[in-house]
Amino acid sequence: MLENDHKPLIRRQLRQVLANMSDAERRAKSHAACALVAASPEFAQASSIMLYLSMPQELDTSPLALRCWQTGKTVVVPKVSWDQRRMLPVEITSLAVGLTTSGLGVREPAQGVPFLVNLIDLVIVPGLGFTASGHRIGRGMGFYDRFLAQSDFVGLSCGLCFEEQIVEQLPVLDHDMPLSMLATDQGIRRFASHCIHQ
Repeated sequence: MLENDHKPLIRRQLRQVLANMSDAERRAKSHAACALVAASPEFAQASSIMLYLSMPQELDTSPLALRCWQTGKTVVVPKVSWDQRRMLPVEITSLAVGLTTSGLGVREPAQGVPFLVNLIDLVIVPGLGFTASGHRIGRGMGFYDRFLAQSDFVGLSCGLCFEEQIVEQLPVLDHDMPLSMLATDQGIRRFASHCIHQ
């Protein structure tokens, strides 16, 4: 297992992997990954789904948001509460209006009432990198680990990334939350030991 002090180097390497992808490649692979998630039984069974609003080099979740609305699902996205160091899920009904961009370049709802965490069936989790066994490395703030660790959250968590972001191993800490499943543009990996809520 890798030591925790490898994380800055791993993050740098993974950012470079994302930077090397062309816009056309990113768009095609985003559509492929979102289509696989949208066709999954986990997506079909979920009535409320938490998505992230993509940064420019991340896998684009827009097709998934649109599919949610087409099939009558509720879409919530994170609004960061910096003073509480946590994410609050807030419902959105459009990718064009009611959003703002934070100082770190993250798009989020301009306002809204927090959605009840225990009503979220599926959380789509971003990351810089993932292992094939469901561990992830994020941007180092710990927001998603804290969110998924809440006792109120009883849904499933699905990592979403390009296949190029899959790495052999990552440093894993006690507070790192393993995922239920991981979707890329090439397929879905499921981790039975973590799907304890099914």
